[in-house]
Amino acid sequence: MKVEAGASEPHVSLHHLQASKMDDDGRYRDGRSDFIRGAKDIAKVAKKQVGKKVGRGVDRMADEYVKRSYKRFEEDDDDDDNAGVPSNDGGYYRNDSRANDDEGHSDSTEGHDEDDEIYEGEYQGIPRADSGKTGGMDGMAVAEAQFRDLSAFEGEVRKDREELAQQYENILQECGHGKFQWTLYFVLGLALMADGVEIFVVGFVLPSAEKDMCLSEPNKGMLGLIVYLGMMVGAFVWGGLADQIGRRQTLLISLSINSVFAFFSSFVQGYSSFLFCRLASGVGIGGSIPIVFSYYSEFLAQEKRGEHLSWLCMFWMIGGIYASAMAWAIIPHYGWSFQMGSAYQFHSWRVFVLVCAFPSVAAISALTTMPESPRFYLENGKHDEAWMILKQVHDTNMRAKGYPERVFSVTTIKTVKQMDELVNMSDSAAWHQKWRLKLSSVFHQVWNNFLTVFSPEYRRTTYMMMAVWFSMSFSYYGLTVWFPDMIKYLQKQEYASRTKVFVKEKVEHVTFNFTLENQVHRQGQYFNDKFMNMKMRSMVFEDSWFEECYFEDITSSNTFFKNCTFIATLFYNTDLFKYRLINCKLINSTFLHNKEGCLLSDISDENNAYMVYFVSFLGTLAVLPGNIVSALLMDKIGRLRMLAGSSVISCISCFFLSFGNSESAMIALLCLFGGISIASWNSLDVLTVELYPSHKRTTAFGFLNALCKLAAVLGISIFTSFVGITKAVPILFASGALAAGSFLALKLPETRGQVLQ
Repeated sequence: MKVEAGASEPHVSLHHLQASKMDDDGRYRDGRSDFIRGAKDIAKVAKKQVGKKVGRGVDRMADEYVKRSYKRFEEDDDDDDNAGVPSNDGGYYRNDSRANDDEGHSDSTEGHDEDDEIYEGEYQGIPRADSGKTGGMDGMAVAEAQFRDLSAFEGEVRKDREELAQQYENILQECGHGKFQWTLYFVLGLALMADGVEIFVVGFVLPSAEKDMCLSEPNKGMLGLIVYLGMMVGAFVWGGLADQIGRRQTLLISLSINSVFAFFSSFVQGYSSFLFCRLASGVGIGGSIPIVFSYYSEFLAQEKRGEHLSWLCMFWMIGGIYASAMAWAIIPHYGWSFQMGSAYQFHSWRVFVLVCAFPSVAAISALTTMPESPRFYLENGKHDEAWMILKQVHDTNMRAKGYPERVFSVTTIKTVKQMDELVNMSDSAAWHQKWRLKLSSVFHQVWNNFLTVFSPEYRRTTYMMMAVWFSMSFSYYGLTVWFPDMIKYLQKQEYASRTKVFVKEKVEHVTFNFTLENQVHRQGQYFNDKFMNMKMRSMVFEDSWFEECYFEDITSSNTFFKNCTFIATLFYNTDLFKYRLINCKLINSTFLHNKEGCLLSDISDENNAYMVYFVSFLGTLAVLPGNIVSALLMDKIGRLRMLAGSSVISCISCFFLSFGNSESAMIALLCLFGGISIASWNSLDVLTVELYPSHKRTTAFGFLNALCKLAAVLGISIFTSFVGITKAVPILFASGALAAGSFLALKLPETRGQVLQ
């Protein structure tokens, strides 16, 4: 019994154990599944919490960065309430952010509250891409933080520039106005004088150059316009570069290009090479106006700026007077010439072109002794260089005024925060690769700076200034070129009225060895006559008969033979080419050793040349009263009133053009218009300088001046096309443009009494 009982008992226990084991396995599997699901739920919750905490940490980090950035400037505001007032030690109070950085400790290693769960020594930067995967918000957080950093940087730069503008004005007040500014005035005046000379050079040499180069009417027109096209390109390029590499350096480069190509243009022989040299010379001088006015304005205090910029405009007038006087003294003296064979000729007009390069060369020599604009240095973070120049200005003026003991009290000047630009260029790179990269970077900066002129902050001002510049230039340059052309047209009319006409004359066995001028011979008969060593000017022979005549050493201009018959006639060493013989019959006639020359249709004598120079001289000198009045009143009545008032009076004066029916009347009207309109130009130059901030001043000025030259080309082309046809169209165009310009000028902001931005 025991055995059986003992034998059956293990069997029952095994069955129950198996059943119990199966139940345990089921419960184990269920518990394991619950555990896994619970773990997943915990992981999801933890992931969400980690994302939230990382997001809050990044946001706090960015907020703390912005707060620290602006906190320094708020402290500057508190400390700079006395900005511009010398401290006890002679400096200007300014928060020393570097000292604060040295004395303080970084928030990146500072303990935080429990919600942050970031402890001392932990990294608080923006998470990397791989670590951000667990946060689920890395891309958005990085972009947001970078945007905040850029906004903070732009805010710092804007505040720096505002503080710099006011402090710089106070420093200029301390430096005073004296010997240094007057020295710079004459140096920059030479550069502006070179620009004035460039405008007149081609117009003065055209009557003489067309003989040497056999210029056709289209070629003469292109030569007259090429200077304006070159100046248009130069104004835009050099104006943009001056904001990047400096006013002084850019002006030296541009004047050097002008001098070199002006020098070459006096020696080259062909039309194409001369055209290229004048184009390059124009590109060089194009930077003169935008750089000179911006450069000089940054050394002038508020109460002196308008007046002295207007005085500077007088050098443009002096350049015109210099060019007129040199042309008057040099070009008519044909003895001032030499030639090397028949291929190379150097006539007096080339001497004039060479002399006209002297102002540019003198400006380069004088400019090497002057410093860079300290405002440019401060805008580019160069504190020490700017401080040394301002100290030089102060000490120079104080010594000249008899106060050498006065000390420059400024110790610290605000500079604009710079954005670092790192360029990866290995040391093994070739020099041309480095230069190409550097030039590419500079021109990229120039283009970006130009685009900011049309940013929302300056867009309206820029469009208004474009309209005013265009209207002023279109009317002024169009009329100033139209006036001389009208004077020439009136001269031709008066010359034609004195033409003598001979009909059916019969001349035999006569020798003509004197000048024949302004005559018309119809149906004449000439037998066995000699025409020797003589000049023919504006001579016309119509339906005439020449038999056994002899023409030797004849120089002619605007002379033609129409429907004539030549029998047994010899032409020896003359310029009476076959294209001067229109519908003529040649019977047993011969041309030997023809002169090399050009077919000239204009009247070209010394009296006419003197008249052209004299008219230009008077027209340039007539702006002197306008210059004086605008300089004395610019800071008293304001830029806008001066600009609008001068434009309105110029518009009214245009209607008097209809009374200009004589040469003397046109000269008087030219002087009147030039004397009135110069005040508008002076106001426009001052206004352009003061409307734009220093870091884009020459860029904007250069662009507007380039637009001015484009308008000049259009005005000259349109106005001159109506010479001899009608006066009404030029008068209406000029009056309408000036009226529109004066109206738009009143919509611009007044800059009188404001610090230089």
